[in-house]
Amino acid sequence: MTKPTRGRRADKKSASDTDLPVRILVLHGPNLNLLGSREPEIYGTTTLSDIHGAMESRARVAGVQIESFQSNHEGELIDRVQSARSEGIEFIIINPGAYSHTSIAIPDALRGVGIPFIEVHISNIHARETFRHHSHFSAAAVGVICGLGVQGYDLALDAALARLRQAPQS
Repeated sequence: MTKPTRGRRADKKSASDTDLPVRILVLHGPNLNLLGSREPEIYGTTTLSDIHGAMESRARVAGVQIESFQSNHEGELIDRVQSARSEGIEFIIINPGAYSHTSIAIPDALRGVGIPFIEVHISNIHARETFRHHSHFSAAAVGVICGLGVQGYDLALDAALARLRQAPQS
């Protein structure tokens, strides 16, 4: 696999920073820490640790560093998004969980830092209760993956890596 190039923010870094690996942040919203045991008929039996381990292995092969963060607290997710810019995060994959339908602040933070992101949902939010049909994140996302189970994380990682490969070099 071709190693992704540094994205558009790379021009703001010093020459020595270009040797650092491309970094992707994977964010998980409320109750995703219960994956594997929470409503397995909807979410399956794969744990969050399983998801992160698989993504980390795939990222390592691609020469990319991946970091995972889960919180049940909106403010902690906002703080993590805001710190991502100064840390040189190039891409974000986010499963906002129930915050998809209730949070304005997290998508505002994502827009504010200007880091491209993909929204992931394990279940098909459009085939569930009506209040789940709208996501406040989707309009700002470069893509949305829903209803494909935990495979959605793999697909999001593939899409992120493809975008990073196409990003202009500094």
